[in-house]
Amino acid sequence: MPQLPTKAKRKGLDLAEPAIKELETECLIVGGGAAGCGSAVEAMAWANKHGVETLLVEKAALERSGALAQGLSAINTYIGLKQGHNTVDDYTRMVHMDLMHLTRDDLVFDVGRHVDDSVHLFEEWGLPIWVNKDGKNIDGAKAKEQGLQIREGAEPVRTGSWQCMINGESYKRIMAEAAKNVLGEDRYLERIFICKILMDAQEPNRVAGVAGINVRENEVVIIKANAVIFASGGCVNVYRTRSQGEGEGRAWYPVWNAGTTYALAVQAGAETTMMENRFVPTRFKDGYGPVGAWFLLFKAKATNGKGEVYLDKNIKMLEPYEKRGYAMGKVMPTCLRNHMMIREMRNGNGPIFMDTPTALAELGKTLNDKDRKHLESEAWEDFLDMTVSQANVWAANNIMPEKNRSEIMPTEPYLLGSHSGCCGLWVSGPDEDWVPEEYKIRADNGQVYNRMTTVNGLFTCGDGVGASGHKYSSGSFAEGRIAAKSAIRWCLDHKGFQPKFKQTNDEVKNELYKPWYTFTEFANVSTDPDVNPHYITPANFMKRIMKVSDEYGGGTSTYYTTNKESLEEGIRYLDLLEQDSQKLAARDLHELMRCWEQHNRLWTVRMHMLNILFREETRYPGFYYRSDFMGIDDKKWRVFTNGKYDVETGKLTMFKRPLIKLIPDKSLEFFSALGT
Repeated sequence: MPQLPTKAKRKGLDLAEPAIKELETECLIVGGGAAGCGSAVEAMAWANKHGVETLLVEKAALERSGALAQGLSAINTYIGLKQGHNTVDDYTRMVHMDLMHLTRDDLVFDVGRHVDDSVHLFEEWGLPIWVNKDGKNIDGAKAKEQGLQIREGAEPVRTGSWQCMINGESYKRIMAEAAKNVLGEDRYLERIFICKILMDAQEPNRVAGVAGINVRENEVVIIKANAVIFASGGCVNVYRTRSQGEGEGRAWYPVWNAGTTYALAVQAGAETTMMENRFVPTRFKDGYGPVGAWFLLFKAKATNGKGEVYLDKNIKMLEPYEKRGYAMGKVMPTCLRNHMMIREMRNGNGPIFMDTPTALAELGKTLNDKDRKHLESEAWEDFLDMTVSQANVWAANNIMPEKNRSEIMPTEPYLLGSHSGCCGLWVSGPDEDWVPEEYKIRADNGQVYNRMTTVNGLFTCGDGVGASGHKYSSGSFAEGRIAAKSAIRWCLDHKGFQPKFKQTNDEVKNELYKPWYTFTEFANVSTDPDVNPHYITPANFMKRIMKVSDEYGGGTSTYYTTNKESLEEGIRYLDLLEQDSQKLAARDLHELMRCWEQHNRLWTVRMHMLNILFREETRYPGFYYRSDFMGIDDKKWRVFTNGKYDVETGKLTMFKRPLIKLIPDKSLEFFSALGT
């Protein structure tokens, strides 16, 4: 190995020729977020009964991985069947409407009928859930002391029709503890980053296992499996972030989610759906703090720089959508709320503020000094439960919510399938009579396996499932349980399967460690390890992705606007980046992980831009705009837009799949009464 430049500063362990660790299991779960933990809990309930070996691998640590790493101040999805709050049909309609009428009712309904059971499990495991008793809110800890439990019918404190407030700093730890308890210490591996899905050499279109790297040791891990559940979350840091400089690591979505679920499944030949869809949440500026509790619990209003309530001012912008049934009363689609805000920003009427002083003053009129102080502490706790950086921003800028307005803004775009977004993989729905055949994927044995992708033996859940949104946290956990039950059944139905890889272990090792080999070969060509004519660092590669997507793919710098010519030029640059990705270099183990993350981000954002190009309409105003096709064209485009990558030829084919409504829409008056 050549002598490396002294300036080659390392963030992680020095790289060396890796050992190869071979493992074998029947059911493999990749990812330990909410969906992965749900998969583990359900898988073990059936695996222990039927003797199916199960293993979970996670890139980080289960207690603080995934989108719930910092915690959460509300459970986003709770139907409230026990309390008689909603029906599963109501939930299915709400999701369909918020995502502009392009969701699969079978998948959404399936989550809705199971999600309450998962929330009741969280409460049983120790999650403090706020309760409303005699018209007064009781926070989770006090509710537990008083024996008030929503699983026994107590009224949760609602912020809208679907969310309920929690003391959620330890939300993810509670999930992780449950998953670890059922798995046992020998059936989960942490700090293993899966970089590749391995296909079977004998059966076409059949998953045989995965390969990845140990992010703490020089070790390539190769795992044979009968069924694989991929639950590695969505994708962030593919668009230039609002926060720059020292704040660039801040984002609404967890920065370590790099599109692995999408990229690896696409490269294995799995069919995608709705990859043009994205989520642009409105959040407090710079800290990305949540606004939901302020809007729904504290009843705050957002204003432009002049103090005007822009939702009222721009209400006529909704008329074209209302006529088509896209904006029904109080249940306003998330993208259309953004649409009205962006109008103010374009017209130079910013900054946009959350009027926190007025909201707290109005709520405080009926409170004594003690209760008023408690209300102010809840305003801070909303951040401390889930976005500590926002509390830091407020404190550093002398912002007191009872005295100062605070800026809000639409963030950079994120790609996900669990919140107000629905991009992801095309999967099978339940094998039940009410589910149309078009929504079922029949495997090699003619059977239907719920949440299986178009690749035999490959399942997904949470952010991985496309055309199905609004299942954040509790719904993703529930969907993990759905996928796991199917995966165990797959293993039992294919008990004799003997995986055989197309590549040798050495070939896999050389592929995964290629960035290190590249660095060692060319390290001495330049005196600065960050600038070299023979390679590119993962940090610089990510900045190039962000620049291309932001400028050509509808990022913040163009107010989320793009067109055919911009997309084609951006895709051309991304194709060049695909060539450059072969020259990614890693000087340490941390950077090796970053190299594979950037590879996944590139594949994900390219699929995203190709899909926007394919869909010639502006289906999601406020999330992105096609300036050459500004309206919604239901006649041509009220369909699912799917894609499939041919592994042998390298060609991507885009096509449409039909939308089949299973839950009839109700009247406008119904939605107005329902709220959100």
